[in-house]
Amino acid sequence: MKTIFQKELQLNFNTLLIWSLSVGGLGLVCILLYQSMQGDMAQMADAFSDMGAFSDAFGMSTLSIATLGGYFATEVGVVHGLGSAMFAAILSIGSLSGEEEGHTGEFLFSLPVSRRKVIAAKGLCVISCLVVFTLIAAALYLLGFELLDESVPMEHFVRFMACQFLMNLEVAAICFALSALSGKNRMGLGLALALLFYFYDLVGRVVPDLKDYLYIGPFSYANASEIFSGIKITAAAFVVAFAVIVSSVVFAFIYFERRDLAS
Repeated sequence: MKTIFQKELQLNFNTLLIWSLSVGGLGLVCILLYQSMQGDMAQMADAFSDMGAFSDAFGMSTLSIATLGGYFATEVGVVHGLGSAMFAAILSIGSLSGEEEGHTGEFLFSLPVSRRKVIAAKGLCVISCLVVFTLIAAALYLLGFELLDESVPMEHFVRFMACQFLMNLEVAAICFALSALSGKNRMGLGLALALLFYFYDLVGRVVPDLKDYLYIGPFSYANASEIFSGIKITAAAFVVAFAVIVSSVVFAFIYFERRDLAS
């Protein structure tokens, strides 16, 4: 199991490095751009806060982009949320199906190691990659605050990164279950799911009839504008998240262990 875990980390290293530096680097650039636009931010903040549904969707009605904390939540929060969800989907959707599609499973499952251990090793690899991704991105964001010589709202920042990590785990768990179902790498499906979850949350914050059902989606408890505004997130969102993660992982173990793999 340890050998499989290490091999998976090696195979995913380049993907992890590219995505973490791309998402974290883009967030860093956004933070550094704040200084050059700071003089116009107050006027922009007033304009954006009065744009009705648009302001509600992106949190500009509750936060002012004239402050670096508000700017981070409304700009970098979107970049990180969408980018990290897409990374989690891509990483997880091919974790199990890749063995069957690449015909490497014919060798792997002939070894004296159970399928359960193979699934566990691949799942641990996904979690480890998400942890490293989150730490790299967080370090780059903190570097941006340091370069601007601005104080970090650390309590909100840590809470935001923790909720984003949980959201990524939920997306990854769903894609992990889908990976157990299919014999092919459905990367397009994984990306589509990540985008669907994001737009569901976006539309739900605009359409009044959907606001009561936002907790169903993984982006509901990881919304940067609510976290940096100090708005309390409903406990139902976390309950749903943990239920989805556990049920998806259990399904992946049970189904993949019993499924006949194509040669």
